[in-house]
Amino acid sequence: MEKYEQLLISLRRVIRAIDIHSRQLNKQSGLTGPQLMVMQNIDQLDAPLAKEIAKEVALSPATVTTIIDRLESRNLVIRTRSETDKRKVHLSLSETGQALLSNSPKPLQEHFITRYQNLEQWEQSQLLSSVERIAAMMDANELDAAPVLLVGQIQAD
Repeated sequence: MEKYEQLLISLRRVIRAIDIHSRQLNKQSGLTGPQLMVMQNIDQLDAPLAKEIAKEVALSPATVTTIIDRLESRNLVIRTRSETDKRKVHLSLSETGQALLSNSPKPLQEHFITRYQNLEQWEQSQLLSSVERIAAMMDANELDAAPVLLVGQIQAD
C-alpha cells in the first residue's frame, strides 16, 4: 500500500471517529457539537453577548446567531435586552438548558486535548505542523472552522 493511501485511510478514520462521537452526542443530549460549545460558553461567561460567544468558539457571529436561534427555539437559551443599552442582548441558559448541559457528555475534543497536552512539546509541534500542512494541501486554510471536533456544516446547527 502506498504511503498516500495509508495517510488517506488515517484521515478517513479520524473523520469517522468524529462522526461517531457527534452522533452519540446528538443521540444522548439532542445537541450538536457547536450547540454544546455555545451553551458551555454561555454558562461560563457572565451574561455574554453573541459576539463574545462567537469570539470564544472561533465562529462567525452570523453562525453563532443561527445556533443561538435554534437553542432559543428549544427553550434552552434566554435572550435578555440590556437595561442600559437597548442594542445589546445578553444570553443565559434557561433552567432546562442548565439541566441539559449538566447531563451532556463531554465533547470529543476535551478527550483529545488531554491526550495532546500530555505529549512532549516537540511532538505537539510536529503534529500541529503536519496537520496544518495537510489542511494547506487540501486548500482548506480559509475554511470557517471552530476548535470543535464534528462532521458536517456548522451552519446546519
